[in-house]
Amino acid sequence: MKAVKIIVGLLYPADLQELRDWTRGRLSASFGEIERESASYPFDFTDYYRDIAASLLRCFFSFRGLRHPEGLVDWKRAAIDLERESQKRENACSRRVNVDPGYLDGARIVLASTKDNAQRIYLRDGIYAEVTICHRKSGWEKFSYTFPDFKSGRYDAFWDVVRADWQRDRKNLKSAD
Repeated sequence: MKAVKIIVGLLYPADLQELRDWTRGRLSASFGEIERESASYPFDFTDYYRDIAASLLRCFFSFRGLRHPEGLVDWKRAAIDLERESQKRENACSRRVNVDPGYLDGARIVLASTKDNAQRIYLRDGIYAEVTICHRKSGWEKFSYTFPDFKSGRYDAFWDVVRADWQRDRKNLKSAD
């Protein structure tokens, strides 16, 4: 079995910690127990998500256990539903959070998207997959298309810890066979 660790990136308004906490609970209900949670970082590399709020924070979650990567489309569909739910919860004109699921394995971080682009592969149901960064002996390598905040390296230490969790879980999975 090709086993991966589910990861989720969350963008949320800097002044709405309770919305972050609510989203965290909804993510846990959808994807299981949260194993790791990153710090919240200022999302200051682009203003693409100004429809959510003028000042945003980004954090990441990883979830306990390993999953089959073909679940990526379903994870993105659940994330889209959660974004819509945040809009209704806040009686807002647009979504109040941006939820980006993906997965990590020993070699890469793959993110799901509803937007097509040259580096993305269509999966099904309007969902694409992108290898956003990859891991080599020298660490996390970025591509020309890698999002600027990922390219900055500010999340690399978190990815290292989640990758170690993935390695541990893979080892435990193999020893159980």
